Amino acid sequence: MAQDYYQVLGVERDATAQEIKKAYRKKARQLHPDHNPSDDAAEEFKAVTHAYEVLSDSEKRQNYDTTGHEDGRRAGFGGAGGGFGGFSDIFETFFGGGGAGGPMSRARRGQDALIATHIDLEEAVFGAEKTIEVETAVRCDRCDGSAMEPGTHPETCSTCRGAGQISSPVDSILGRMMTTEACPTCRGFGDVISDPCGQCSGQGRIRERVSFTVKIPAGVRDGTRIQLAGRGEAGVAGGPNGDLYLEIRVREHDVFTRQGDNLHATMSVPMTAAALGTKIKVDTFDGEESFTVDPGTQSGHVITLKNLGASRLQSSGRGDMKITLNVSTPTKLNDEQRELMSKLAELRAEDVANGEIESQGFFSRLKTGFDNMFNHDES
Repeated sequence: MAQDYYQVLGVERDATAQEIKKAYRKKARQLHPDHNPSDDAAEEFKAVTHAYEVLSDSEKRQNYDTTGHEDGRRAGFGGAGGGFGGFSDIFETFFGGGGAGGPMSRARRGQDALIATHIDLEEAVFGAEKTIEVETAVRCDRCDGSAMEPGTHPETCSTCRGAGQISSPVDSILGRMMTTEACPTCRGFGDVISDPCGQCSGQGRIRERVSFTVKIPAGVRDGTRIQLAGRGEAGVAGGPNGDLYLEIRVREHDVFTRQGDNLHATMSVPMTAAALGTKIKVDTFDGEESFTVDPGTQSGHVITLKNLGASRLQSSGRGDMKITLNVSTPTKLNDEQRELMSKLAELRAEDVANGEIESQGFFSRLKTGFDNMFNHDES
């Protein structure tokens, strides 16, 4: 609906730039969201700000005074892309036509909300049920969202007689025409609530702390958002609820980390066990499991336990558990242990008696290997 920017700011059409600025500052302070958090005030604040942007610019104001538009379009001659959807829009703008016009509904959809909930890694693997507490807007139980005191009814607006809009003359280059705008008395609703609900101050909703149970699906990952339709804020004057988005935050685990659908862990194995081979038992989210370490296992070897990882969120089945073995070398040896290690080195023909290893033999063998390879290629 078209609005008279002078009327929005509450100034005369011949107001000076200083008067326009003063009027804007006054209304902006009254309607700013920091001082007036209502949804209606937020919409009025936007309208006031836009009106000031037009009237404070000398070129836009001249265009507006001449044509009724801040960009200089002449009424009825916008052409393609001129801002009118067709003849019916032009008729409605200047002559108050019906159709899409008429009183507005007070009911408005509530806002969506986003909250985070923290779960353990095991809960992410198998899924869980969590009790969520959130402070939100809920429908007022006194007026049941009607925004009026029980037993009362809205009164038809005496200014617009229920139409929600009024027509007023506007001088343009084409002469005096009629323009339609929201009724200032009822603000476009067509009726007036003379006895608003005392509990919700005529909003049809109040703020409360509510709790409910949410089922977390198996396989969710850190950062996953779950949409809970209709769990957001209650709407104004009985409007529908918005949606609630639950963002999952998975706590770090002491042992396991998650990569995709697989669970990873690192386990230290004594040097003797890695050399001789052994059987190891580990605790998993599915209970105790065991696996075999083959003789001669080296650091970095990965043991895979099938189907013990996280559940797959988008399909059936589970990932794997992967355990990386870290062969642990003893850092302190007593005399007996050192003697046994020296005996083992001697039996394996490892010359470590002097505490050092000659590198000459290694490089000589490496060179011999290259020579044999090249000689073989030449033959």
